[in-house]
Amino acid sequence: MNDNLHIRAAKTSDAEALLAIYKPYIENTAITFEYDIPSVDEFANRIKTTLEKYPYIVAELDGKIVGYAYAGIFKGRKAYDWSVETSIYVELINHGNGIGRLLYEKLEKILKMQGITNVNACIAYTEHENEHLHNDSVHFHEKLGYKTVGIFHKCAYKFDKWYDMIWMEKCIANHKDKPNDIIPYPMLNK
Repeated sequence: MNDNLHIRAAKTSDAEALLAIYKPYIENTAITFEYDIPSVDEFANRIKTTLEKYPYIVAELDGKIVGYAYAGIFKGRKAYDWSVETSIYVELINHGNGIGRLLYEKLEKILKMQGITNVNACIAYTEHENEHLHNDSVHFHEKLGYKTVGIFHKCAYKFDKWYDMIWMEKCIANHKDKPNDIIPYPMLNK
């Protein structure tokens, strides 16, 4: 990978650049099932809210943001504290350049430091690839050690077509009999 790639924590001031990466996914793909483009303020608030507990990181190539990844609540109950849902978006022109792998490796390293044991990815899937959805995300996650644990059939509708949803899981740490509380992301930086 390029020596000029740098991964750092996201800031709310990155919202416009991150939204520029995300917008084509909303407008042209079924990779996200979001229909409407959020405002920059709403996106900044998403970053801020995530950073209260979990990592939200960006990849910069030659000083320009080209991708981002973050973790969020898997389920809202206390018993699920050691599991998270992950998300990643890389600038479409930079797919296949190793940026996604580096983002996920850094994300998993931070999550391990927090005490997270399971990372889960909710991924759009189709039996018949089309201009709005291919299954590269599933293959990407498989290469990183994720395993499919469930499929929801025809559960999402976008671009006049029904899509499936696959849940994939990866264990990144041992499951202790009495796990420690999760360290909130801001506490790791103090």
